[in-house]
Amino acid sequence: MRRRDFIKGIAGSATVWPLAARAQQPVMPIVGLVSPRSPEDSSHLGAAFRKALNDAGYFEGQNVMVEYHWLEGQFNRLPALMADLVRRRVPVIATPAFTAAAPAAKAATTTIPIVFGVAEDPVKLGLVASLARPGGNATGINFLAIELTAKRLGLLHDLVPKAVRIAVLINPASAPTAETTLQDIPEAARPLGLQIQILNASTSREIEAAFATLVRDRADALFVAPDGFFGSRRVQFATLAAHHRVPVAYFLREFVEAGGLMSYGPNILDVFRQVGVYTGQILKGAKPADLPVVQSTKFEFVINVQTARLLGIEVPNALQLLADEVIE
Repeated sequence: MRRRDFIKGIAGSATVWPLAARAQQPVMPIVGLVSPRSPEDSSHLGAAFRKALNDAGYFEGQNVMVEYHWLEGQFNRLPALMADLVRRRVPVIATPAFTAAAPAAKAATTTIPIVFGVAEDPVKLGLVASLARPGGNATGINFLAIELTAKRLGLLHDLVPKAVRIAVLINPASAPTAETTLQDIPEAARPLGLQIQILNASTSREIEAAFATLVRDRADALFVAPDGFFGSRRVQFATLAAHHRVPVAYFLREFVEAGGLMSYGPNILDVFRQVGVYTGQILKGAKPADLPVVQSTKFEFVINVQTARLLGIEVPNALQLLADEVIE
């Protein structure tokens, strides 16, 4: 009897010990990263985010998990996605360079930390009480893409001075950015004597349709409003612009690297990096309320001279000297 009891005890402890050991292992925190872009064109952005986490001591698959939600322009998925992240109580929701996602996250939770990257004033969006003292569960970076509308339009005018009829493309699915562009663009165009035509696109097919419309209406150039989905379609934009021989002003250098004419705007890699920095700090115990909102200070003016030549545009020396980079 004693021998049977002894063996039974060993068997019982052998069964319980691994379970107890597993129970003692810390649960790996999950960061929900939400982007309007597609995974195929965003590996460099994800790498910038992860590098910032690494610098904070967090390594994907070792002591943190990152769930990447690339929405590919499907903004209608935001409410359900945010509800799911909140239900699972992820430690951080990160929305780099996705203005529409930050208010959706804020509407879903007042407790789970949110690290945003927005083109608009986060105070006006209702995300924070002030830039210096956010005061709630959200903080991040304001990359000021919207505030640069007048500057970008002016640079387009300097590059293509004969262009008078300007088509402006917005994504109505990204309501905050679209609304601000609609407010700001007439004021920016007026002193330059430009005529503005507003076009809408929320899908790849609608981008093609917008180009067909501006060509039919004889627009002289296209101004693309800031939007994360547009950023994921930069090759499509470059292809359509070259096919229709349309000068286009973009908001990110990525477009120009893909063959676009010119861009003026923030460094998107820096936006993802900064969101990663704050995500790492929050994982370490910092509170969003105590982390001031960062504002972008570096903006890039990039020109693709080869594209200009194909469009028959001579880039003035003054503009080439002004540019942060000239792509040959």
